This record gives sequence, structure tokens and C-alpha cells, in this order.
Amino acid sequence: MDVSYLAGKRVLITGGTGSFGQSCVRALLDRSEARRVIVLSRDELKQSQMMASHAGYGDRIAFFLGDVRDKERLDRAFQGVDIVIHAAALKHVPLLEYSPFEAVQTNIIGTQNVINAAIDNGVERVMFLSTDKAASPANLYGATKLCAEKICINANAYGAGKTRISCVRYGNVLGSRGSILHVIETQKKNGVVHLTHEEMTRFWITIDQGVSLVLNGLREMRGGEIFIPKIPSMKVADLIRVCAPGCEIKVIGIRPGEKLHETLVTTEEMRHTVEFPDCYVVHPEGLSPDPWIARGARSVDAGFVYSSDRNPAWLDERGLRELIAAVNLP
Repeated sequence: MDVSYLAGKRVLITGGTGSFGQSCVRALLDRSEARRVIVLSRDELKQSQMMASHAGYGDRIAFFLGDVRDKERLDRAFQGVDIVIHAAALKHVPLLEYSPFEAVQTNIIGTQNVINAAIDNGVERVMFLSTDKAASPANLYGATKLCAEKICINANAYGAGKTRISCVRYGNVLGSRGSILHVIETQKKNGVVHLTHEEMTRFWITIDQGVSLVLNGLREMRGGEIFIPKIPSMKVADLIRVCAPGCEIKVIGIRPGEKLHETLVTTEEMRHTVEFPDCYVVHPEGLSPDPWIARGARSVDAGFVYSSDRNPAWLDERGLRELIAAVNLP
């Protein structure tokens, strides 16, 4: 992965103490020549733990307590920053169904604050982390992420080419805090693992793959794109059978706001989506795909949709075990 574009840059990660943030910080410090990596989050405990574990990096890493809901604090944090990776979010689907105002404050207003602070401080590039739940959303979490995507894409008009803003969108992250692997590990101790629906499918990606997508997207972005990786799908029931052999699977019914299948590229987005060997790029509607075609992309076929139940990259038991082997569970 070519990260030479990061040499001498100051990179700030919102939500930098989360699962993605911590992996991204390690990648930036170990694999790039970024001048400084700034961790912004509201979790003082995790910041203190990261300070201790990253002491050997000296002044290449800095920590900034703050909340994306606080625009004034972001203005202070973004001074002198070249690149922002916006990973801070509230993400738990059922909880957010019952705490809608909290979801809006962090995921929508917080993203607006990040974009305004970035433009006001002359940040060069901003990459926003989205989710498959933002595509044709069926729950509040997905709706807030869709709104945040639209804010990021259309705010390029305010950036006027000086601040470029793009998004990445991907599926369920194996091994992240509170992920299904953690849930299965906990539940299988009692011999019973809960499943909401036998036919449910999901896209699966590791944290390291997500970090690579973000860093590659930051290198290639022109502003306004959504970068979507080609990743495998699998039935949740099959994943449970592999990870908890011999356990009883108890079907409990779909939870509020939960989809049977997820989508990463919708039929509406198909009209302005191009394909590379390892990813799709949804470019801004109304703009020509020619710059992406010149880089080797091709337009997707008419009627194309990228959903977890119609994904040609189906994950078998061997492939799942290889993915899990790449995940370091605490």
C-alpha cells in the first residue's frame, strides 16, 4: 500500500480510541512517514491507556480530548492539521432506535461540525467512515449515516477544491469492539447462541482491511466519492456454526431496525458507479466518470446492485477461518 502521500502530514482521527481508530493510528505510525498523528476522542481512560502504550513514538503522536458535538473544540483541534479521518459515531442499532436525538447529535450534527471545522482551518482532505446501513436505510443509525454521507459529499462545494471530502462505506467489522465475534464468544460459554433470522446475511471485513480502504481512498480521492470495497458475504447462521460448533442456535427474531440483508451499492447509485478490481467508487451524481475510467475503472452494468445476499464473493468455512485468523480478539 502506497502511503508516501502522508510524508510530513499531520493526520487527525476523530474517535481515535475506538477499534478502527487504534488500528489506524498503528498503521499511520508504523507504515507511513506522517509527521504527527492526533487522536481525538471523549474517552479519557482509553486515551490514557494509548498514551502509555504509544510512549515510544514521542511527539509523533498527540492526544486531544474533545467531542465532535463541540464545534469550538474541533476548531482548536484542527489547527495546522492536513488530513482528518472522521471515525467518531454512535453505532448500536437497537440502542439508537430508542435514543434518536443522541444519534442525530453525534452522527449528523457532529459530522457537520467536523466538516465546518475542516473547511475553516484549511484541512486538505477529509475521509468519513460510513456503513452499509446507510444504503437504503431501515433504521435510525443508517439514516443518520446516510445524512452524514450527503453532508460530506455536497460540502465539497464549500471546500472550493481547497478542502476535499470523501467517504468510505463498508460492512460488519470482524473483531471490532462489540462485534458479533465478541458476542458469540460470550454466549457460547452457556451453550446457546442467539440468531435473529436463519436467512440473514452480512458483508464481512477486518479492521485492517478497513484501514487500508481509508488510506487508499485518501490517496486517490478527488472529492465527493464513496469508496466501497469488494468484500465477501456469509449467512450469520453459518458464521455462528463455524465459531460455536455444538452450541444450540436460538432464533429470537429480527430486532428493531434490523435488515435481513445489507446493501453497499443501491440501484439508484448504480448509474454513477464505476468498478475497479478491488473496489467500487460511487462518484458524485452529475459529474463525468471519465477521470476514473482513465485510471482503469469501468462503469457497472445496468441493473447492478451490490447486496449481501447477491454477492458473488460468498464466504465459505475456510475463508471465514482465514479472516478470523487475521483478527486479534482481546
